[in-house]
Amino acid sequence: MAVSRKIFVLDTSVILYDHNALNNFQEHDVAIPIQVLEELDNLKGGNETRNFEARSFIRLIDELSGKKLINHWVHMNGQTKGKFRVILSGGPQRVDAAKIFGNDKYDHQIINAALILTEENPDRKVVLVSKDICLRLKAKALNLPAEDYETGKIKNVEALYTGKTVRNDFPEKVVDGLRNKTSVPIGNLSLDHIGANQFYAVKHNRKTLYAFYSKSEQNLTPVSTAPVFRIKPRNPEQAFALHALLDPAIRLVSIQGNAGTGKTLLALASALEQRKGYRQIYITRPVIPLSNREIGFLPGDAKSKTDPFLAPIWDNIRFIKEQYADDEKMLEKIDELIITEKIAIAPLAFIRGRTLTKIFFIVDEAQNLTPHEIKTIISRAGEHTKIVFTGDIYQIDTPYLDAESNGLSYLIENVKNHPLYAHVTLQKGERSELANLANDLL
Repeated sequence: MAVSRKIFVLDTSVILYDHNALNNFQEHDVAIPIQVLEELDNLKGGNETRNFEARSFIRLIDELSGKKLINHWVHMNGQTKGKFRVILSGGPQRVDAAKIFGNDKYDHQIINAALILTEENPDRKVVLVSKDICLRLKAKALNLPAEDYETGKIKNVEALYTGKTVRNDFPEKVVDGLRNKTSVPIGNLSLDHIGANQFYAVKHNRKTLYAFYSKSEQNLTPVSTAPVFRIKPRNPEQAFALHALLDPAIRLVSIQGNAGTGKTLLALASALEQRKGYRQIYITRPVIPLSNREIGFLPGDAKSKTDPFLAPIWDNIRFIKEQYADDEKMLEKIDELIITEKIAIAPLAFIRGRTLTKIFFIVDEAQNLTPHEIKTIISRAGEHTKIVFTGDIYQIDTPYLDAESNGLSYLIENVKNHPLYAHVTLQKGERSELANLANDLL
């Protein structure tokens, strides 16, 4: 049975999330409102990811169109895929979104573009695709089908890989080896876990032992609960995280968890513990303003503008220094590392164009990155670099991302089977009982 060809109308938010979105609708047709091109034109300059996405999409449209006019349907790739066209401005005959919601926003003209296509193609389903929830709701209020962009989304975020398995049926020989703090070859032992590398809580009698399975080594290694740079793990998951962070064979680590679970602190402590093995410790996070005003509006130089966004990282540095209140030599050493930029703390946008060689690279608040941004960061890794992503997939500060579509969820789901990667989900808050109250009850 032939599939009924739909027409998908793409909003600007979709393009800024994935510049290649045009090619992800299979045999269906895709329309781009002229207002989207105008918005992309306004965003094409700059060094942020959205500027890159805008430029890449404009080049893609230019390549696909060639010498053809694009106000009519044009085949995207020969005859194998659908067609695309640009929809010019105008008002639909029956329902005019600009008259209902106002003509001061491109959003309403984009809805009108989809309504025009609906009137022109009464026998076909026209769907507006947008990452903007409000835009989708407005479209639906006008009886226009609207959907989120699904490519790259995690279908069941509640079942997202945690990196941990509980077992109570390991043979006595394996348990004895772990109890004696030795690595144990798995032999014919059936592990049946999800990811390539996996942490285990091995229950035996009334005790629980903790181990790490390495795909490359094909063995189980005991997980230590010893302090790292005077930061002692307070629960098994924190010990798992430190194990992955200290393992030289693991080059990519992600740590997911609520506020107060210790994600950033553990990453910093392990980086400082291994400081002699890396040229630089680089800690960064995306700058997400809490209003519509960009940081360019703030007074001062680049450092004074971005310091407020990086304050949580400095808080963790101070906490680590407090653990060495009795060791003046180490306090001086940490200060020296900061002064000489052996420890560097800067917004993520500042690393664009760099090759990260022999760097312990920590990306905090990674849930505010798109899948493409995650991929871009990893692709910059040079020799002997370790990259750590930390974040909470349920605490998104970026308007067009959610728990299913953010880059951290995408990374966990798609890289879990690689032997260079390990993931840990932290579940227990260790900041304070009061902070736990907020997470658990409010």
